[in-house]
Amino acid sequence: MSGALTPTPAACGRAPQGFTLVEVLVALLLMAVMSAMAWRGLDGMLRARDLTQESIERSATLQTALAQWELDLEQVQPTGLVGPPLAFDGASLRFTRRQAQGLQVVVWTLDQGKWCRWASPPVTSLAALRQAWERSEQPLVLAAERLTVFEGVSDWQLYYFWDNAWANALSTGDDAPVRKEPQAPAPPNPPASGASAPPAAAPNPNEPNLPRGVRLQLQFGPGSGLAGTLTRQLLLAGSA
Repeated sequence: MSGALTPTPAACGRAPQGFTLVEVLVALLLMAVMSAMAWRGLDGMLRARDLTQESIERSATLQTALAQWELDLEQVQPTGLVGPPLAFDGASLRFTRRQAQGLQVVVWTLDQGKWCRWASPPVTSLAALRQAWERSEQPLVLAAERLTVFEGVSDWQLYYFWDNAWANALSTGDDAPVRKEPQAPAPPNPPASGASAPPAAAPNPNEPNLPRGVRLQLQFGPGSGLAGTLTRQLLLAGSA
C-alpha cells in the first residue's frame, strides 16, 4: 500500500553502524606517526637552513677580516724609527700603516683561537708614533682595546717572499735584507757668493727592506665552522 511505513533499523532491532574503539585508536596512531614524520622533515629543513645561514655569515665575517688584513698590508709604511717594517713574533704582527690623517700602528694577534686586530689613532709626530708603538707592545693594552675579527683559528703562519723564494717569517726576522743606498756623490763646490748649500738628508743604511710579498696561512679549529687551511698571498706595494 502507498501509505505503508518503512521500518527503521531501530524498529528492526539493529543499532546504527559506527567506528569501534580499536579503529579509532588505530587512526589516532597513524595520525601521530604521520605528524611525527612531517615534524622531523620540517625540523631537518629548518636546521639545514640555520646551518646554511650560519655558514654564510661566517664566510662573510672571514672575508671582511681578510679584506681588512690586505688593506692594512697594502698601506704598510716603514719608518726605520720605531721598529722593523714587519715585526712578527709568532703570535703578533706589528707594523706602521699610512693614513690620510698620519701614521698608525697596527697589530694583528692570534690569542686562544681568536684572530684580533688593534690599531692606534693616526699620529703626525715622531713622539706620538713612538708612544703608539710602545702601547702596542703592552699585552694589557692589546687585550683591552683589540677587536676580534674572526673566531675559530687554531694556528697561523706567515711567510715572506725574499729573492724569488718564500721563507718563514720567524726564521727571517733578523736576517732580512738590508736596504742598500747608493753611495752619495761628493758634495759640490760651494757657490762663488759664499752661501752654503742646504744639508742633504743622510740615508739610513740599516733600514731593512720590505719583502716583496706576504703569505698568510690560517688553520681553522673545530668550532670555526670551517675546515682545513686557508692561504692568502699579497704583493706589497712598497717593496723594493
